[in-house]
Formats: sequence, C-alpha cells, structure tokens
Amino acid sequence: MIHDLSISILNTRYQQAELTPAELLKTLRQQMIEQADYHAWITILSESDLDQYINGLTDKSPATHPLYGIPFAIKDNIDLAGMPTTAACPAYSYTPETSAPVVQLLIEAGAIPMGKTNLDQFATGLVGTRSPFGEGINTFQPDYISGGSSAGSAIATALGQVSFALGTDTAGSGRVPAVFNNLIGHKPTKGLLSTRGVVPACRSLDCVSLFTLNAEDAAKVWDVVAIYDDQDPYARKNRPHNLSRYFAPETDTFTFGIPEHLAAESDESVGNHHEIETLFFDSIKALEALGGTAVPLPFDDFLAAARLLYEGQWVAERWVATQDVKPEDMLPVIEQIIKPADSLLAADLFKAQYKLQALKKRCDALVEQVDFIVAPTTPAIYTREQVAHDPIGLNAKLGTYTNFMNLLDYAATAVPTGMTQVGVPWGVTLFSTPHSDIQLLSYAALLHQHCMKTQGATPHSIVKTKHAIQLTNSGIACHAKTIDVVVCGAHLSGQPLNWQLTERGATHIASPRSAPCYELYALSDGKRPAMVRNEAANSPIEVEVWRMPSEHFGSFVAGIPAPLGIGKVELEDGRWLSGFICENGGIKDAKNISHYGGWRAWLAKKD
Repeated sequence: MIHDLSISILNTRYQQAELTPAELLKTLRQQMIEQADYHAWITILSESDLDQYINGLTDKSPATHPLYGIPFAIKDNIDLAGMPTTAACPAYSYTPETSAPVVQLLIEAGAIPMGKTNLDQFATGLVGTRSPFGEGINTFQPDYISGGSSAGSAIATALGQVSFALGTDTAGSGRVPAVFNNLIGHKPTKGLLSTRGVVPACRSLDCVSLFTLNAEDAAKVWDVVAIYDDQDPYARKNRPHNLSRYFAPETDTFTFGIPEHLAAESDESVGNHHEIETLFFDSIKALEALGGTAVPLPFDDFLAAARLLYEGQWVAERWVATQDVKPEDMLPVIEQIIKPADSLLAADLFKAQYKLQALKKRCDALVEQVDFIVAPTTPAIYTREQVAHDPIGLNAKLGTYTNFMNLLDYAATAVPTGMTQVGVPWGVTLFSTPHSDIQLLSYAALLHQHCMKTQGATPHSIVKTKHAIQLTNSGIACHAKTIDVVVCGAHLSGQPLNWQLTERGATHIASPRSAPCYELYALSDGKRPAMVRNEAANSPIEVEVWRMPSEHFGSFVAGIPAPLGIGKVELEDGRWLSGFICENGGIKDAKNISHYGGWRAWLAKKD
C-alpha cells in the first residue's frame, strides 16, 4: 500500500485517529528497504532511532504542531545529530553532535526524519549518477537519470516514502530532479533557510531546497524553516508578506516573462530538444489559460550568467569546500571539475564579479517588468547511458536554465507540467526577485494542478489548493512589487506635490474617475482637496492612478499630513485601490467643490 503522504491528508488522518505516526513510519521504513534498488538512501534510520523521534511526539499533537508525524528525508550533506554526514564520499564522513538548524526546526514542529539521502558527490552535478552509493534511478523510467545532485531526496519523495525532503541547490540541484520525478522543487531566496550544518558546495551561493508532492505542502514547510539564523553569516531575514498566509496569486490576472528564443540543443542524437520545446509552449498556454499574459524577453544575459558558474571562477568555491579531501578519495569526474581551480587567480574572480554585476543589472531590469519569469527547467532529458558517455558535457547542458538563479539572487520554483514521449516527467521553472517565494509557490500550485494529475510517482491525485483558489480574487497584494495609488489633488500630474511620486519611481498608468459615491472638498488651507465617500452622492471625481514600487510606499504614506491619509478608494470601474481619504472631522470649514468634477477644474475656476 502506497500511502497518500500529503501533509493535509496525514494531518486529517492523525486527528481522526485513522492512523498513528508509529504505524505509518513502520510501513514506510519497510517500503524504503523494498525499494532499495532506486538508490535513494545512504542511511536509513533504525527502528530504535525512529522510536526516539516518535516518543518525542508525546506532548505534541496535529493541532499544535504543523508537521506532527510528517516523515521527511535529509540530503546527506545536511547534518542530522548522531547520523553520519558523508556528502556521498565515505572518506569524508563525520558524525555531527547536533542537527543543522533547518533540520532541528522541522523536528521541533513534529516532523520525523527517516534517514539521509543519496546525492552527486559533494553536491557537484545535476545528473544523480555521481555517487559511490549507486546511481539515482528515475522513478518513472529506470533507464533515465533521476536528476541531481539531490537525487535521493527527489526519489524518496516521488516514491511516496516521505512527505517531503530537504535538498540543496547551488546550480539546479533542487529543481532538475524535481521535474524529472513529478515534484515541486523550491529553491528559496538565498539566506532565508539557514545553511549552517550543511556541507558547502559554493558557500556564497548554496541554498537548502524543498521537495514536496504539491505546492501547498511546500508553503506549509516554508513557514517552519524560513527562520532567521543569526549565527549563519549568509542569513537574511524573511519579510512578512513571504509567509504561507499569503499563499495565493495576488490577482486573477498576471504577467509572466518568457525567453524570446530557447537555447538550442547542439546534439539532437543525444537530446530531445524539439519535444521539450513543445512541452514548454504547452506550459505557456496553460499559464495563459489561468489568466496570465506572456511577455517575451531577451534571455542572452541570463544564459551568460549561467555559464559563469562552471566555466568561470566560482569553481574555486568548490575547491575551497573540498580542499581537505584527497583527490584519490573523490570520484574522478568530481576531481576533474574542481581541479581547474588550482590555476585560478584572485584577479580572475574580480573580473568575473564585474561581469556578473553588469549582467545582474540588466537581468534585474527584465525581472521587474513582470510578476515572474518562466523558463524550461532543462533543455533535454538524458538516459543514464548517455550521461556515462559524456558526463561533463550533458551535465552542463542540464544547467542551461538553472545555473544563473543563485548568481543573480532569484527565488525559483520548479513545476512539473507534462510527460515526455519516453514517459519521464518534465517541467518549467518560475523565478523572480528575492522574497517572492510564496508568490511563486502560489502560481506553481495553480499550474501544477492544471497540468498534472498525480503526485510524484504515486497513484494519488494532487491535493487541490482551495486556499489559493479562494483568495485569487480577494485583492491581496501584500507581496506585490508595486502598489497602485489613487491621487486626486496636489499629487496629480503637473501639481506641486507630484514630485513625491516621481522621485519614488512611480509612473502614471491611468486617469479614470472615482465611483460616483464621493464628494470633493477644498480644505481650509486652499492647497489640498479631500475626497470623502458619501453613498448619497452622485459626483464621480477626476483622479489619477500611479504605480509605485512597494518598497517606497511606506515613506510616501508617512509624509502625508493630517487630516488626509491612505485608505481604499473605489473607482468607476469597480476596482478598489489604495488612495487618499480624509479623517473624520477633516472637512470642517472645507468647501464642497464636487460639482467641478475634479481638483484641476476647481483650480482653473479659482484662478
């Protein structure tokens, strides 16, 4: 029996006493042993080890702990107290006394670790075949790669052995195996998940990533693990809008960027590029059916940034991470990748940083134009035999659309969207600016549900995310990059305070009228109007809508003197937007000028 391990399903079964964690974990452990040929695991916890964690649930319950009894896997470059961390290199192995903070947070929330999973050695690879513990096997077609480096984490989740898994993602390790095994793979904003207790690959770029059966589960786990770690030098604090309570698309319409041209697969005898192109354009159609508008964008700068990761000076970071490991203890392909760092100079790194900074400036300008960008996760899918014949070349091609994400500091979510002709899943990646994690997971939920029927390689249907769908039209825009502001007086174009908008980067996008249920007053100072809602009124007011970067909205509001403030203003077309309102009593001694239809008309008459 393959259990449905969706977090919401397990939570319900636990609360209704249909199942206990002890019963579930015993079944799952046996399943893990029976499916050992997939090479998902390096270390499986013993029954006595599991009992310690099960006993830790005694004072917990599904009602008080969000991950009560939820089984999860840990990539074996992340520490679990008392269990060896190998990074898929037996000679490197050590046994930590404490768990990595991200693991400890999960355990404290009630989650149960089932063991440590297989990976491309030292998290160097996107194929899942570079491990002395066995090649990762694709959960749909065993002749094909599982993807890596977080191969075991993806395999274990897809097979229904765990509800979710931790991976790491520096160049795509948390995204490539996700789509090849029909999972959501979320690569967070750098620094939001602690990387203490993680064997580094490129320490300045590394992220702990999430593999889940559906996007809603990723959002639930996210709240538990996205906690600031003041002992992690690369840690960043999360922002209030980037939590699961905002797990919903901000509107029922959105814009998404797509590459103007896809990168070509140079060897058609190896890849299946044309089929991938078809699947990619099907994904675009799906997003359009969900209310999206595609915006073609030049992609050369993103691809140029991607090439910097392995062709440039960041290979030196992998050398730093493994400098105490003897070359003979590494797999030959890993040594071959890292060895060129011996000849790199500090000056080379500075030159690469200058190039990256120039690319980032141009790429950021493109990302800011849309709600998110969608790209193929990989340009092709390969068999294990093909990768064995060209391990470095094909691995590099798999990173075409993933390598640049951390270099450019973007959040990204990989989403399965279709099946290749050989029966291996494939998908796209949504990416955007830092702290857009929940926004990306929201759109990923809708796209995943639209395109796929089952979770991982299990027979269970994707959990329908009612929360996101219900909130689609609610007007929540807390995670929006911009805020539309309605102005009616001194902030109008050409008026004395318009600079307060333009200096904050706001742009004029429309000149509509308010709903008719408003009155306009000239305040006693004669310099400002006040728009007051009056249901008995019938005088739509001339206004303007300015789109302001959300980061500057707070300082704008702080500078508004009484009796004016910001509230919600209804427009003639029925939209409610942030705009100027007046406090109670603010129109004392003010003059009603509603019949002029707007502030400009009043000024013209006054003059």
